[in-house]
Amino acid sequence: MRFAVIMAGGSGTRLWPLSRKGTPKQLLRLIEGRSLLRIAFERLGDLVPPERVLVCTGAPYADQVRAELPEVPEANILGEPEGRDSLNAVAWPAAVIAERDPDAVIAQVTADQLIEPVEVFTATLAQAFEVAEADPAALVTLGVVPTSAHTGYGYLHRGAGVPGHPGTHQVIEFREKPDLATATQYLASGDYWWNAGMFVWRAATFLDQLAALHPATHAAVLELAAHPQRLAEIFPTLHKTSVDYGVMEPVSAGAGTAHVLAVALPVRWHDVGGYASLAEVLSHDAAGNALIGASVHLDAERNVIINTAGDGHLIGLLGCSGLVVVTTPTTTMVAPVEQAERVRELVALVRDEAGESYV
Repeated sequence: MRFAVIMAGGSGTRLWPLSRKGTPKQLLRLIEGRSLLRIAFERLGDLVPPERVLVCTGAPYADQVRAELPEVPEANILGEPEGRDSLNAVAWPAAVIAERDPDAVIAQVTADQLIEPVEVFTATLAQAFEVAEADPAALVTLGVVPTSAHTGYGYLHRGAGVPGHPGTHQVIEFREKPDLATATQYLASGDYWWNAGMFVWRAATFLDQLAALHPATHAAVLELAAHPQRLAEIFPTLHKTSVDYGVMEPVSAGAGTAHVLAVALPVRWHDVGGYASLAEVLSHDAAGNALIGASVHLDAERNVIINTAGDGHLIGLLGCSGLVVVTTPTTTMVAPVEQAERVRELVALVRDEAGESYV
């Protein structure tokens, strides 16, 4: 059977103060009143029924996730006691699903991206399911067809096409985020896709690779699946690494017994990691200001203005350009757009000087 796992564990530090410990970015209703998590769930369409959708999130967010996705059974909300990076957010659900169905095929999707058109994504995911079902040795990833020489994304170097599956290619290697010159070369060659961080594979195939490459992690997640009451004891001991470093890159380089394939995903793809990327999907006024909430502006252009402080609070901007201005009921943050990626540094300072209650 087909299953889906939505990875929704990040705290979204780069969107502070909107995103905080109690309100991570995937649960913020920023896009037409919907959260990124809700959008990710709805994006699955009819490919996977709700009873076979799992969500891997932080334990503190489990109740909010249940409220946001009432269609998903409570047993399918997997709450991590602490963050141990993406390999474990993938491996633990795979072991849980394999307990239910040893022949399961799993789509691993994320809860921090906006993808349009949705129907193209759904068709591509269906194709990825078909590839994984037809090829028991395949670890399938989705490769976003690039539209620019973006330096903020990792890339897939694609090789030969896969007969019988149009738009599907072998993956020669994974490449880290490039500088602009390298990204420009990637785009011009046509041989590179953005790494979407979404995958489809047979549970057994992934777990076999995990056993070969990380035997201790493999043994631990099987024990977790069999004895979930040991979660608080076992999970914090898992080796912390990403699924790309831990499995996908080694397998693409010849380790393990599987091979990596990529299916083309020709969509508009926004990884909503920070304010610059969030601004791309918000409504704008005639002066190019990206807006949420009540604000007025005079001689102000190309700003990101977000007001979630509640009724009766107004933001006013005069003679400002290229700023991020965010206000919440307890916190206000102002930064130049080009400095907004440094919000993590500010959060660390806030924690040290103002206390945990503000982060």
